[in-house]
Amino acid sequence: MIILLKGNILNVFTGDIYPAEIIIEDGMIKIVRKIEGDFDGILLPGFIDSHTHIESSLMTPSSFAEATIPHGTTAVISDPHEIANVMGLEGIDFMIEDSKRVPLKFFFTAPSCVPPTEFETAGANIGVNEIRALLERDEIVALGEMMDFPGVISEDPQVIDKIKAAKKARKPIDGHAPLLSGDDLCKYVEKGISTDHESVYAEEAQEKIELGMKIMIREGSSAKNLQELAKVGGDFLVSDDVEPGDLIEGHMDMILRKAVEYGIDEVEAVRMVTINPADHYSLDSGAIAPGRPADIVLVDNLKNFTVKKVFINGELVAKDGEKLFKVKGNGKTPPQGKIRIKDLKSSRLEIRASGSKARVRVIKVFEEQIITSESTHELPIKDGIVQPLPEDDILKVSVIDRYGHGNIGNGFVEGFGIREGALASTVAHDSHNLIVVGTSTDYMMRAVEILRRSGGGLVAVAPNESVHLRLPVAGLMSHESVNILACKARQLNDFVADMGSSLSNPFMTMSFLSLLVIPQLRLSDRGLFNVEERRFVDPILS
Repeated sequence: MIILLKGNILNVFTGDIYPAEIIIEDGMIKIVRKIEGDFDGILLPGFIDSHTHIESSLMTPSSFAEATIPHGTTAVISDPHEIANVMGLEGIDFMIEDSKRVPLKFFFTAPSCVPPTEFETAGANIGVNEIRALLERDEIVALGEMMDFPGVISEDPQVIDKIKAAKKARKPIDGHAPLLSGDDLCKYVEKGISTDHESVYAEEAQEKIELGMKIMIREGSSAKNLQELAKVGGDFLVSDDVEPGDLIEGHMDMILRKAVEYGIDEVEAVRMVTINPADHYSLDSGAIAPGRPADIVLVDNLKNFTVKKVFINGELVAKDGEKLFKVKGNGKTPPQGKIRIKDLKSSRLEIRASGSKARVRVIKVFEEQIITSESTHELPIKDGIVQPLPEDDILKVSVIDRYGHGNIGNGFVEGFGIREGALASTVAHDSHNLIVVGTSTDYMMRAVEILRRSGGGLVAVAPNESVHLRLPVAGLMSHESVNILACKARQLNDFVADMGSSLSNPFMTMSFLSLLVIPQLRLSDRGLFNVEERRFVDPILS
């Protein structure tokens, strides 16, 4: 089948914009020739999100495609380490098979850190042999973000063997180096790790650029680094983690709009979501040129990036914000949530101490960032139990092993603002144990029990009411559409706001409290953890 498409095209190789006609045969671009003519809008290569975790959208890959294609996204590179930490290879297989039901081109990376660290309990283990087998698959285009940067720096044999496997397979290695600097950063880069999406500060990104790293500028739901990093620029624009409510507003089109608003050159911004990721990951897309698939997006201009039409392999798959395709078949039976909590008693969520007061370490969270800091507060002790102070925004937090080993870590957190009640979730990066934040043990136990009965999800419990968003696929995702999930998530977040929280994404913020590879203070099912010192610390200082 031959298709003729005419319009103003952006040539990502030269940066020029000119009228052209594109001859497409069997989904591939055969000829691009300059013509005379007056056309509305600009034809761009399809947008590529080169680093994302589909699971963070709370949607399966097929539902994610329905949400993002109308926004001009034609390909994504997804690291499935969220579901891999819950379900192992079975979870990765599900993601790949479900992605084949839609036109969106899904590429995956081999999760490098399952479990993420030795300091937490996960539901699976993916070793060097599994990594080698994954890297042989066509769907796998890279080794996923190497979060164990201390293991890289110290040359842990298992970590180094995974890096060697990627090099042997001639596939790039994605990085994860938050706040890494100096000699340690040099050691990390020296191992062949080529990208980083964790830079928060312009100076941090500049140092990595000077050492040859490719910078992924992240603009997700919780981590919003674009405005800061636009000062130094980068190679890719990525979403990393994005919630349904944000996907309603846009995906890569919205990130492009912000990039230009924050001062990144329009053509360079387009390159960051087209030819740059295509070249880095050896994809055949990324440009409107002969021999490449006809993945093309029509936008109004290079300021608003309003998407008018989306073509994948020459087929019109979305127009004016509406999808024009259907998901194929019923798909593979999804893996169910595994909530096997052992020996849970309310007393196990308590921190005990003697005396009348205790000075404790507190995890402090920040709006629109996933880094935390450590603060200290004096808390009262009643009947030998250290008490939270909701009036001072000091709440209890627990991470409960959901894989049946019986581990529970306890601590305190500042920044959620809840006056009375609890939040709980089985989305807790990256091992995805059950995490719960609350003003009292009783509320926390109520929230945990709701998730244990349902098989996973997000829940908020107030004195006389609770709101629950079920996530039956591995306790991470739902088959529901983005509109339904966005509505449910909005109701849930509004409910939490009524409980006193001012956080825009309280559940995503909570989910990162257990991420032991981002500074500074975190909590796993095994205890309170100082990321920079790579050791467990006592919640009680004195």
